[in-house]
Amino acid sequence: MSWYTFLVLAVTAERIAELVVARRNAIWTLARAGVEYGRGHYPVMVVLHTILLACCLAESTLAHRPFLPALGWPMLALVIMAQALRWWCISTLGPYWNTRVIVVPGARLVGAGPYRFLRHPNYVAVVVEIAALPLVHCAWLTAAVFTAANALLLAVRIRCENTALASAAPA
Repeated sequence: MSWYTFLVLAVTAERIAELVVARRNAIWTLARAGVEYGRGHYPVMVVLHTILLACCLAESTLAHRPFLPALGWPMLALVIMAQALRWWCISTLGPYWNTRVIVVPGARLVGAGPYRFLRHPNYVAVVVEIAALPLVHCAWLTAAVFTAANALLLAVRIRCENTALASAAPA
């Protein structure tokens, strides 16, 4: 089980790295007249993602969930692919990427990288990670509860982001 703890801690470290990048990018975009949208749902998102990580470890430990290779290895592969997609999104958007919804009025929408294929590829990474990370160690209850909670949050978040992008896009 210690390797699973290491995995969850590695994902936690990755999330902290995201927040560092997001803070730097927020300073950059706000200095260019960036406007923030959706401040109300942001704390909910932070809490959801933080509790998810704790619940991955709690359920697998307290409920004595086993590692089942037929499930665990494919889920680990999905977690790794989700991280790769997330960082592809971050590198494609450059200073415009953020964990908050901040847009610079008049900036053009990015149509490169994964954005050639999907409008919100980062959320694909989030959905996959939230479902797969707990299932690496059979924490099926955590996977189910947080997948449902994340679906509700993403309904708000994507609507917010689409509104922000539409209002900021050049005519």
